[in-house]
Amino acid sequence: MGEQPMAAFRSKKIAVAAILTLQVTAMVLTLRYSKTTARYLSSTAVVCAEFVKMLVCVVVLTWTYGAGIGDHLMQELLMKPRDMVLVSVPAFLYLIQNNLLFYAMEHLDAAVYQVTYQLKILTTAICTVLMLDRRLTTQQWVALIVLTAGVALAQLQPPSKDQPKHSASLSSQTAGILALLVACFTSGFAGVYTEKLLKQTQASLWIRNLQLAVWSIVAGFIGIFSTNDGAVVMEKGFFDGYTQVVWCVVVLQACSGIVVALVIKIADNIVKNFSVAMSLL
Repeated sequence: MGEQPMAAFRSKKIAVAAILTLQVTAMVLTLRYSKTTARYLSSTAVVCAEFVKMLVCVVVLTWTYGAGIGDHLMQELLMKPRDMVLVSVPAFLYLIQNNLLFYAMEHLDAAVYQVTYQLKILTTAICTVLMLDRRLTTQQWVALIVLTAGVALAQLQPPSKDQPKHSASLSSQTAGILALLVACFTSGFAGVYTEKLLKQTQASLWIRNLQLAVWSIVAGFIGIFSTNDGAVVMEKGFFDGYTQVVWCVVVLQACSGIVVALVIKIADNIVKNFSVAMSLL
């Protein structure tokens, strides 16, 4: 690759990374505001975001293929069962990850949880090296370690007087830390696995996002009805507590999923983690 194409490629990577940083910043700020103004189930908002992402993908594909969209979707979604099974892996890994995170929250202090969970930045780098056979320089490893420490400190909050303290036993705390470490590796593996799906196959970005959205919706409903959220949904309805701000969160989260996939395809998971981390600092 010549100097000009390389420079253009780097500029494209920087551009998509900057867009992701701005988008995640907007989403985080809106999400925090929504939590202070409305009472709703985050699990249902995640499922709604996947439906919105799926709708966006279908609209873009319809614009691209026109009257042939039906045949194209039939070919990609129904006639390629192996592809669909492969795409289901990250969706269910994230489901497992969320359950591990909830378990860790119940057995660890907030400070320990917040600091330990930032190890997902390093586990993503480890999975990148192992799964994609990519080498990182010493300078890149140092940068990742500094980033991990910086995000951990930025997320660390002093305990409030009203915050309950965990009085769990040593074995319970150890189990919580182990669950959190497994969640970190699950996050890293799922992210790098998705990167392989996006880069090493011929399917378009929109088809891959559509396939991921389908399985994420399935995993999302399993997550809802396998927890107490299912009872709340049955009693109060799926959209209980939704306001205009909550719908803004849903749309921003759907956009985040598309932009993340774009960053992973053009750059990689490490760049994605840097962009997301910058939005939290």
